[in-house]
Amino acid sequence: MSLQELLQTYGYVVLFAGTFLEGETILIIAGFLAHEGYLKLPLVITVAMLGTLAGDQLFFHLGRRKGRRFLENRPAWEAKSRRARELLRRHQTWTILGFRFVYGIRTVTPFLIGASGIGPLRFLVLNAAAAIVWAIAVALLGYTVGFAVESALGEVKRYQLLIIALIAFVGVCAWLARRLLSARRG
Repeated sequence: MSLQELLQTYGYVVLFAGTFLEGETILIIAGFLAHEGYLKLPLVITVAMLGTLAGDQLFFHLGRRKGRRFLENRPAWEAKSRRARELLRRHQTWTILGFRFVYGIRTVTPFLIGASGIGPLRFLVLNAAAAIVWAIAVALLGYTVGFAVESALGEVKRYQLLIIALIAFVGVCAWLARRLLSARRG
């Protein structure tokens, strides 16, 4: 199976799964692949928005149903969640709109927001608005990477796999760095 067939068959499914969990790296790669003609940018944005929205809604409702009990059973997490609750208390709307733009906290924040008692409709509306902005911005970043690489290297097709691997490597390094810093603090 060629790269093109592989991406056209599984690309959007992988994008949905990746954005369901965290997603910046996978969405940047998908934006780059849209620039290269393997995926369609409007569909990349739509799938990413749906994936991130679905993931956040799931974690929000888990937090709403099980959050308080879950945190009570983990005293070490309670201190960290206190900070998030205080931020929510003071800046509820901006926290909901902005959490997805802070790398490494996207899956835990909707859980904490759900546990805080914020209404599901309010969260859904603000979350959907932020998901649209995030999907457009990050997909366009990846798309723009394609233009930048093309300007610097000319024929991009020859370097596609290397570029995808480099973007993935940077994403994994950022994730690992975040995990290591979090482990040192906690």
